[in-house]
Amino acid sequence: MYAPQILIEAALNGLMTGAVYALIALGLTLVYGVLHIINFAHGALLTVAMFAVWGAFALFHLDPYLAMIGIVPLMFGLGYGLQRFVIGPASHGSDNNVLLVTLGLSIVLENALLALFRSDTRALDSDAALQVIELGPLLLSTPRLIGFAASLAVTGLLWLVLNRTDTGRAIRAVAREKLGARLVGIEVDHVYAVTFGIGCACLAVAACLLMPTYYVNPRSGAAFVLVAFTIVVLGGMGSIAGALVGGLIIGVVESFSGLLLGDSLGQIGIFLIFILVLLVRPTGLFGARA
Repeated sequence: MYAPQILIEAALNGLMTGAVYALIALGLTLVYGVLHIINFAHGALLTVAMFAVWGAFALFHLDPYLAMIGIVPLMFGLGYGLQRFVIGPASHGSDNNVLLVTLGLSIVLENALLALFRSDTRALDSDAALQVIELGPLLLSTPRLIGFAASLAVTGLLWLVLNRTDTGRAIRAVAREKLGARLVGIEVDHVYAVTFGIGCACLAVAACLLMPTYYVNPRSGAAFVLVAFTIVVLGGMGSIAGALVGGLIIGVVESFSGLLLGDSLGQIGIFLIFILVLLVRPTGLFGARA
């Protein structure tokens, strides 16, 4: 039987980790909700962002949180350009082609990273990962606490953009009825590119929050994106609220599974919960509202 302090710390650590998972899933579910495609390059783009954070630290000793100021707009621009000038034209308007193009893009990016950085694992040479905050008898990791707060802030900001700005209204219009949006003068291809760019910007923020405590190699993004796919389906395809709630649930489940079964078996609980929810509610937790 575990002490209450250990159980509370496991729950809080799970929530903090789950919030960053939700941020990764946020871009994935936004792209699905608007473009109605599954972006198979999501994990590779996360790896690109993580290497950018590592490079900024290794070359310029730039703090990963400060690096966010430059890397987020760069990743937005990369996502915008990929959708506008590569994925969109190469797919010729076919959703099936889009899937193949994003899958091919994923392979190209991973092999390019492999050629540039080899398969070596890299991490930030910083003491930031060891910093903790004492909250009564509890010891909480400072980088994870920052990640939790930043992930919630980005989710709230994205909600405001989608619901309180003209760009957000255009994105929601295209998501609901592409032809109708085009008839009222909305440039659909531009909206698609902006949406893809926002998805990449979310990955950039997640990379800056992950790097103080995680390592990176050319395959790092694959592990995170597998969890992100689970969160998107669990929360409801295309639902931002579902991505956040699903991420928090997955984080807590993973934390308790790791505590009870060991770190190597921690992800078993994720897929058990995933299967259980799909059996009870196949559209996901927020699927009916998406």
